[in-house]
Amino acid sequence: MKQSTSRYLISSGIIALVGGLLHIAIIFGGPSWYAFFHAPEPLIQMVREGALYPTVFCLVVAVVLLSCASYAFSGAGIILHLPFLRLGLSLIATVFIFRGVAFIPLAILRPDILARICNCKGVDSFLVITSIICLATGVGYALGVSEVQSRHRTRAEFRRRRAPADAEV
Repeated sequence: MKQSTSRYLISSGIIALVGGLLHIAIIFGGPSWYAFFHAPEPLIQMVREGALYPTVFCLVVAVVLLSCASYAFSGAGIILHLPFLRLGLSLIATVFIFRGVAFIPLAILRPDILARICNCKGVDSFLVITSIICLATGVGYALGVSEVQSRHRTRAEFRRRRAPADAEV
């Protein structure tokens, strides 16, 4: 039985892949790239001073995003089946949706908390755009999870229907 692909998971996986690669590129881009992508000023200063922390932080974010992409591509049937696939996709969907929904109200209500994460001094175009991207990505993962679950149920029903016929032979 051929496994079908999910355009939702493929699209979301591509976005996560691009995000991961972008975080790697930021490391090589230096302080101006960190600033362009709204890193907090203390982090940008660390980059200027040659500190290792900003590089490690960007690499960790990149690895997380690349792992998210791997789970999306696995759920779409493009790469091998990863462990805890449905759970992983559900958690990834939850995190992206939370990020997409929570940051704008957080910027309005508690900008001091958000200032530690990014150089946002309130709601700006960067925050709105990244929130929309995260929300759309999370919804794509959520829709993909439902497709994976449906595919899993269909395969299980197929095996159950086929099992008695095999037992008679």
